[in-house]
Amino acid sequence: MYLRDKLRGLLVRVYARRVEGHLDHDQVPKHIGVIMDGNRRWAKAAGSTAAQGHRAGADKIGEFLGWCTETDVKVVTLWLLSTDNFDRPQEELGPLLGIIEDVVRSLAADGRWRVHHVGTPDLLPGPMQTTLKEAEEATAHVDGITVNCAIGYGGRQEIADAVRSMLLDAQDKGTSMDELAESVDIDMIGRHLYTGDQPDPDLVIRTSGEQRLSGFMLWQTAHSEYYFCDVFWPAFRKVDFLRAVRDYAARHRRYGG
Repeated sequence: MYLRDKLRGLLVRVYARRVEGHLDHDQVPKHIGVIMDGNRRWAKAAGSTAAQGHRAGADKIGEFLGWCTETDVKVVTLWLLSTDNFDRPQEELGPLLGIIEDVVRSLAADGRWRVHHVGTPDLLPGPMQTTLKEAEEATAHVDGITVNCAIGYGGRQEIADAVRSMLLDAQDKGTSMDELAESVDIDMIGRHLYTGDQPDPDLVIRTSGEQRLSGFMLWQTAHSEYYFCDVFWPAFRKVDFLRAVRDYAARHRRYGG
């Protein structure tokens, strides 16, 4: 069993290097969104607790961002906590929030990533809000990958918040409702989203075998490519990442045409 697993691991690494060697870095996605699904199912299969599954998923993030750096990805959006997750039992939600705070601190301390929060801050506990603000301020000067930490995030909530932001902005400028109605366009709405002037995701990866978006970046993913992987997030490997990027590079993006 040990020798078989060792041989399998060696073959996977050789295959990964082969895939990586054939990648055209001009064709790789510049913005990748990730729905990191399957932590609890991975834990159940391993005989571990949900918290241990979430911790294993958190430990995968730095490795994943390293792969993104190697392939010249510029922006990564990590969906760490949805608005729906607040409905989970407190005995799971409490440890999960603590793990996510640790992730944010780790990303900021690493020095290679520029941390940006996407989500509704008011939904989060005070300490989490403080941690996110400090991480954004500490990494504002970093020239590496922009890491959008989607925490307390929901796609519908984002659009509602964008509309609210537009209305408040118009009020501050003394713009009438008629004038606002005349001026509203796609670009204006886009500027008021959590991601602001960032490019939309080119590729969205979802792990665990689920083939749905669950409200992830509803506005920004209108023309994104999707890659669904059967592997649970804690078990996601570099070869799985490279396959997703290779699959994206081989597609002809039509942008609705």
